[in-house]
Amino acid sequence: MKSFTKWALSLSLCVFATGVAMADGTAFTPLNFDDTVYNGTTTNSTQATTINQMAAESAGNESMQSAILKLDNAQVEVRNELLNYKTQYADVDAQYTSYKAQRKALKTQIKSVERRINQIDKAKEKIRKNMI
Repeated sequence: MKSFTKWALSLSLCVFATGVAMADGTAFTPLNFDDTVYNGTTTNSTQATTINQMAAESAGNESMQSAILKLDNAQVEVRNELLNYKTQYADVDAQYTSYKAQRKALKTQIKSVERRINQIDKAKEKIRKNMI
C-alpha cells in the first residue's frame, strides 16, 4: 500500500511539473507591442525609434562580428603557438630518447671495460703468487 501511494505521489508530481514546464513560453509570453496599432493611427516617433533601434542593432552586429573575428584570430594564434610547443616537445623527446640510448650503450661499455680491468688485476695477482 505504501509503495502505491509513493508511486501515485510521484506520478502526480511529474504531471504537475510537466504542466508547469509546458506552460513556459506559450500563451503568457508578451509579444512586441510596438507594432500594434491603436485607433488606426501610428505615430512617427515610434517609426523613428524603430529605425534608430535597427541602426543601433546593425552597429551592434558589426561590433559583435568584429569581436568574433578578433577571437577567431586569437584562437588561430594560440593554436599555432601550441603547434610550435608540440614540435619543440617532440624534438626534446627525440633528443632524450637518443641520449638515453647513448647512456645505456656507454654504461655497458664501461661495465665491460671494468670487467676486463678486474680480470687483468686477477691475472696479475695469480702471476705474483706463482713467482713467490
